[in-house]
Amino acid sequence: MRQWICVVLALVVAACAEKQPKGPMVTDVMNRMTPVKDQGKSQSCWIYAMLAAIETEHLLRGDSVNLSPAYIEKMLEHEPAAPKSGRGMGATLIAMIEKYGVVGYDAMRSRDVPAPRWVFMLGAQYTPLEFAHSVCAPEEYVLLTSDRGKPYGEMVDVELDDNWLHNKFLNVNIDTLLHRTECAVKEGHGVCWESASHAMSIVGLAHDERGRRYFIMKNSWGSKRGFGGLDYVSFGYFRKHTLAVEMTREAFLPQGGG
Repeated sequence: MRQWICVVLALVVAACAEKQPKGPMVTDVMNRMTPVKDQGKSQSCWIYAMLAAIETEHLLRGDSVNLSPAYIEKMLEHEPAAPKSGRGMGATLIAMIEKYGVVGYDAMRSRDVPAPRWVFMLGAQYTPLEFAHSVCAPEEYVLLTSDRGKPYGEMVDVELDDNWLHNKFLNVNIDTLLHRTECAVKEGHGVCWESASHAMSIVGLAHDERGRRYFIMKNSWGSKRGFGGLDYVSFGYFRKHTLAVEMTREAFLPQGGG
């Protein structure tokens, strides 16, 4: 019975995945990003997606950082509330680096090695926590969701096992969330997008020959699949399946008010 349930769940997740376009695509916006990584058999897409969003945000500022998902996976071992599956959300990643810090990708590429005690950057030495504060300042990121069953404009709980830290998200109308996400990407910001089954970093915008619009997302399943590791997620799919979005306050509420 358990095997049958697992097969059904796998089929449901596959059915919910966005079908990739087969026709020609026109890229409208392509933001800078670090190389595509591969999460392997782990369920840590939320770590890869949120770190990728932070990396793109720094590239927008003219600063280059490439961060280690393995370090965060290692730190999960210290969290008794963390599920054995290793699942979480972008908001979980932000809380984790605020608590444990972060290190560079080259300093720790595998969770099977000891976590570094120091980060060396541009001739300076930092603890992982000190380095994290320069990478992601406290309260720098806004946590967003769209739940029609709850009041808009209020902070709400995303009632999903992945939200095991019980982070609160600002609940906004899906049209507002789509518009703000599109504007943020147009301005070059890093954005983390999550459905109930997967998380990716949004790095661009595109449209197909019929004028249908898409977000270009950086996946964490390696660079040999899809479009060099990138996926196209239609605006329609975004409206229907978005669970949460994380972006900086600057991206969500730009000075120009766009």
